[in-house]
Amino acid sequence: MTLLNASELAHAIVNLLDDKQAENILLLDINSVSTLADYFVIATANSERQSQALTDTLLEALRAQGVRPLFVEGERTSGWQLIDYGSVIVHLFSAGKREFYRLEELWKNAQVVVRVQ
Repeated sequence: MTLLNASELAHAIVNLLDDKQAENILLLDINSVSTLADYFVIATANSERQSQALTDTLLEALRAQGVRPLFVEGERTSGWQLIDYGSVIVHLFSAGKREFYRLEELWKNAQVVVRVQ
């Protein structure tokens, strides 16, 4: 089993989210503007059920590759779930919470690596 580097992990997450029909997927390289992580993946789920399905898919698919999160925070009913893989942090939002928190604006100096509409 080969461990994924940060870029490979981030792209794998984007692909998994895209396969499960997450919307407005954004991969940001935050390495040059923050020490929190190397990448943020931000995506929108259309319902609580989809949010849970996206979270479950990420956890299961990445666990099968030997990748486990440092922690998972938030409930699907909260409108924001965060999955911290250390070098990659995933933010799954409801449309309303994403609009409210506007992480894209907060991290506007980060490099956009991938944008999937």
